[in-house]
Amino acid sequence: MITPCITVQLNEKRIAMKTYSAKPSEVVKKWVLIDADGVVLGRLASIVANRLRGKHKPTYTPHVDCGDNVVVINAAKVRVTGNKLQDKLFHWHTGHPGGVKEVTLGKTLSGKFPERAIVRAVERMVPRGPLGRQQMKNLRVYPGSQHPHDAQQPQLLDVAAMNSKNKRSA
Repeated sequence: MITPCITVQLNEKRIAMKTYSAKPSEVVKKWVLIDADGVVLGRLASIVANRLRGKHKPTYTPHVDCGDNVVVINAAKVRVTGNKLQDKLFHWHTGHPGGVKEVTLGKTLSGKFPERAIVRAVERMVPRGPLGRQQMKNLRVYPGSQHPHDAQQPQLLDVAAMNSKNKRSA
């Protein structure tokens, strides 16, 4: 197999640099805490998906799980734009004849498990297959502000301050 090389010319000398490919044993995983209070759902999901995949790291390798462990709190307080609370529908089939069910995003967020809205949005942004399932295991979402991961000392990532469009007040 031929590995791609980048040729750099410095002071009349040619230096070949090989492409870096991370090994699973070399990956360093951090813990990140994200507060979803007032943050727009799609923007939050894209940032979380990039963190889970490891695309924010210079050592990103597409076929290796090099992402961080992400803890999302206040999932019930996430916001959406437009009329998505009434118009966005989630469908599934029970397996029985005529068993197509649907629920709106508003009912999901105000229901018993509001964290499922964030999980569904993120899992549609990671690759399908064994690697995507492995990366989704590094995501923990909690509806309130309490979480059991204080021992891992997660670093706070302020998604609302990254861009003024990331946060909505109402």
